[in-house]
Amino acid sequence: MAVMKNFILIYNHAKKELEDILPFEDDVASATRRYGELEAEFRDSALMDIVLVGSDSIETVKVTHANYFTGEAEKKVAELFRSLNFA
Repeated sequence: MAVMKNFILIYNHAKKELEDILPFEDDVASATRRYGELEAEFRDSALMDIVLVGSDSIETVKVTHANYFTGEAEKKVAELFRSLNFA
């Protein structure tokens, strides 16, 4: 069975771009804590989506949450892969 990995997606609707992808591997507690902090930070902004996703891989997240992965988002995913030594 694959280990569940956690990712926070930060999407800016005004810019129509994914601003960041925060990987947390299997650390659910840290992912949940950071998600709460970001939700509080952007509470008054209807233009920001903060999404905590659990999945087997970022590739699966790109399929299940495809609306976040267009244009600049693809570059951020590539950067994330490089930083995690996947590319």
